Amino acid sequence: MDVVSDAISAVRRGTPSSNRVWVSGSWCTRLDPYDGAGFHVVLEGGCRLLPDGGAAVSLGAGDAVLLPHGTGHVIADSGADAWAVERAVPFDRWHDGRQPRRPSRPASDAVELLCGKYRLDTSRAHPLMAELPEVIHLPNRVGGHPELRLALDLLGRELDAPRPGSCIAVPGLLDLLLVYMIRSWMAESTTGAWPAVLGDPVAAAALRALHSDPSAPWTNDRLAAEAGVSRPTLARRFTSLVGRPPMAYLTWWRLTVAAALLRDTPDPLAAIARRVGYGTPYALSHAFSREFGTTPGRYRAEAKGAAPDPVRSG
Repeated sequence: MDVVSDAISAVRRGTPSSNRVWVSGSWCTRLDPYDGAGFHVVLEGGCRLLPDGGAAVSLGAGDAVLLPHGTGHVIADSGADAWAVERAVPFDRWHDGRQPRRPSRPASDAVELLCGKYRLDTSRAHPLMAELPEVIHLPNRVGGHPELRLALDLLGRELDAPRPGSCIAVPGLLDLLLVYMIRSWMAESTTGAWPAVLGDPVAAAALRALHSDPSAPWTNDRLAAEAGVSRPTLARRFTSLVGRPPMAYLTWWRLTVAAALLRDTPDPLAAIARRVGYGTPYALSHAFSREFGTTPGRYRAEAKGAAPDPVRSG
């Protein structure tokens, strides 16, 4: 897998959830901070988003906004101001009274929204995900973000007229939406470090190699050869851009993958050790405990809310 796909997969849990709502007139609702990422897509009309501690964002038809760190926020009609925070009602209570289907005669100031959440385990977020801003606003511009626009169009069609397979298509399109929103931010970012990392031919080649096969017996020499540069050049370029030396990054990534496998699969520790490049379960357990401050078995039990199984988890 590529770095962006791996960065998302390492933190994603379960399937995204979404609600489609229609509102008009003066309205205002609050979404509390969330351990994951929130998103809104304006399908029709316009509104305002007021993030906690941040500047208000005006949203128009076709706009998408991602809150990758689950920042609490208020979403309200276009005329709302900062005082809207004081009168906002929780989203769950606000949504209870919304129409489940599009009104036959929508008001002239009607707003149609797709609101949703991605379940993410942010405790071990990849630095690419960690550096995303609190709010990513992707306005609807002619010629801008064509893949994102196509995904939104497909999503709208599925929601307009559910057809056979929609129960699979909609969550899949929502996952695709997350990828396209992050990709669109990377294409436009002028301050993020990771767009620069992935745009550097040496660092990008090394990262592709490590992510494509983290279990391989990598060394600095072998990785430098893969990137087509000398070992000192690799060390200098990689460390300055990524923030840690290549082998330190590899160790961190292997343990991050191991954590995801412990959390999301029933695989025994020996199998996980082989998949992430450790020769024995003991070697993985030692490295994991040093990095996480807990054993793999306890980590798995806490993630699943169950007592440790020493036979299965190690």
